Amino acid sequence: MEIGPQTNALVTGASRGIGRATARALGERGARVGLIARSRDELEALAAEAEMKGAVMMPADVSDRAAVEKAVSQFTEQAGPIELAVANAGLTSTMPFVDLDPERAEEIVRVNLLGTLNLVHAVLPGMLDRARGHLVVVSSAAALRAFPWAAAYGASKAGQKAFAEALRHELSGTGVSVTTVYPGEVRTSLHSHEQDRMPDWFRHSDAIPAEVVAGAIVRAVIEDRREVHVPGQVRLLGLNDLAPGLVDRLLTLVRGGAAAPRRY
Repeated sequence: MEIGPQTNALVTGASRGIGRATARALGERGARVGLIARSRDELEALAAEAEMKGAVMMPADVSDRAAVEKAVSQFTEQAGPIELAVANAGLTSTMPFVDLDPERAEEIVRVNLLGTLNLVHAVLPGMLDRARGHLVVVSSAAALRAFPWAAAYGASKAGQKAFAEALRHELSGTGVSVTTVYPGEVRTSLHSHEQDRMPDWFRHSDAIPAEVVAGAIVRAVIEDRREVHVPGQVRLLGLNDLAPGLVDRLLTLVRGGAAAPRRY
């Protein structure tokens, strides 16, 4: 799919991190972008930037299906049919699962996984009617091999992976494409509320700029790619299904024993 002034794109989690960078990258190509996030102030700041001319702000919680449907309807009324939707909104809390408040665990699953389902459910019928569209699901390297202290997050991201895989096959021949994105550690505010308790395996110094992921997303849409791993070595985590012991040893070498304290 070409991305330009003729493209109407919707991005969730658009106020920060990968979502913000992706919205800007699309805006720079002339696309009209719908911005969904919970923070109105941050959306207003993004919409005010020069490259976001014509952006439509829609403050909404993606875990609220009715709110997402309303936002999609609002954007369609103002901009026209949606050709590209990026399901990016996400959150986490990094700590042992036994210490994680059950309500917080539910919130992680609702935002990360159900938020993705809500967006796709709202935009997909229109794409199918026009036999044209592209869905991008921003999952995580944690979907390929989840890490200690991130059990709920990993589960939600693995759910996104499975959802996107099934959907890609369901939509074969319809004109609607699906791309799954697996970022590694990215310089975002995802962990800003918990910097003082991050585990030893976390390597903030290895984190890549959100703009790198955004660029990969744009290229993947243009090239109609099935999957994107950013950076490329994230792909190695996919070996976990075949050789979990090998992946444990590799992670121990590069991230220390905290990444794999129990060996196969």
